[in-house]
Amino acid sequence: MQVLVSSTFSFTVCFAVWMMFAVLGIPIKKMLGLNETEFGLLAAMPVLSGSLIRVPLGIWTDRFGGRIVFFGLMLATVIPIWLIGYATQYWQFLALGLLLGLAGGSFSVGTPYVARWFPQERRGLAMGIFGAGNSGSALTKFVAPAIIAAWGWQALPTVYAIAMLVTALLFYAFSHTDPAHNTPGTTSLREQLHMLKDRRVWRYCQYYSVVFGGYVGLALWMTKYYVGEYGFDLGLAALLAACFSLPGGVLRALGGWVSDKYGAYKVTWYVMWVCWVCFFLLSYPPTSMHVKTVDGALSLDLALSPWIFTGLLFVAGTAMAVGKASVFKFIGDEFADNIGAVSGIVGLAGGLGGFILPIMFGALLDLTGVRSSAFMLLYGAVCVSLVWMHFSFRPAQQAAAPLLPAAA
Repeated sequence: MQVLVSSTFSFTVCFAVWMMFAVLGIPIKKMLGLNETEFGLLAAMPVLSGSLIRVPLGIWTDRFGGRIVFFGLMLATVIPIWLIGYATQYWQFLALGLLLGLAGGSFSVGTPYVARWFPQERRGLAMGIFGAGNSGSALTKFVAPAIIAAWGWQALPTVYAIAMLVTALLFYAFSHTDPAHNTPGTTSLREQLHMLKDRRVWRYCQYYSVVFGGYVGLALWMTKYYVGEYGFDLGLAALLAACFSLPGGVLRALGGWVSDKYGAYKVTWYVMWVCWVCFFLLSYPPTSMHVKTVDGALSLDLALSPWIFTGLLFVAGTAMAVGKASVFKFIGDEFADNIGAVSGIVGLAGGLGGFILPIMFGALLDLTGVRSSAFMLLYGAVCVSLVWMHFSFRPAQQAAAPLLPAAA
């Protein structure tokens, strides 16, 4: 339990740092005069490096143990975070964003590290509790606007660098190591990556790119969305954006429990349908129209109020939280001997989704001028996921059908 608590706390801080540009990027955008695509690239840059590093980090965790890898990873990000406060040019922010993004790779370290301390029937819940560290995204939205308002945006990297250093020291003091959890040194990199030939891995990559990649993309974009769409100030916009980020992180533990009880397939299937409905409604842009009636023209104005919009985001965030846990329940059940490597591959797919989406959100906004085009893109991605999931599991469902009456 001590390992779970220390790892979850550390991951929460790492995720808060990873999502820093969701808030910090707004004053930087104004200072540098960036367009929407450039802002999307800035916000997503930490996600790129945090995604690419996940596979080697997962393998190193299998080989050397989660404690030393997690500790070293956190220490490596302290200086880049600190230096962001002194950056003045766009390329400097991009370069430092890549370096601080290493904090996002902590997920592929903590997941196998935590999972191996629990029996299989409790792994879904344990990984879900650890994954609740995604709520660090909401933590940034609560803390960062207050720091920026009080001391300016340059103060935020300083505060976060100190927080990361303290967290690393606390983690090392309260975590533990079990050499029995490490993969034998004779296992080669090629052998550990052999599971890439397994189609199940690619299937889970696709699911995770929707539930996690979509979550990261929206977590980075929603503060900016509220400012532009509804004209809110930075503090209120970040607070409302946290209504998506907070359940999307905290309720991942619930997703782990539900997946343990009802199975990963059933939970993931319903998650995709909930997201399908939410993104369909969120996709509809503010519209004004004139309808000809027998009594003359009827004017209609259709738009989501901020409160309905936020409510739908809350539901979508809750579904994504459950989905993130259910996908990793698949991994914990089917790849118990290679959790680190497989979680790194799947995490890479999800992280790359989180990197690409904010850039595409910005490009679509620059191209169409319609802010809800971000949700149109996600709606299409969920449609693809539902079709793929239906046909991927259909043979297994048909094979299991004759057994259902006997089981009942």
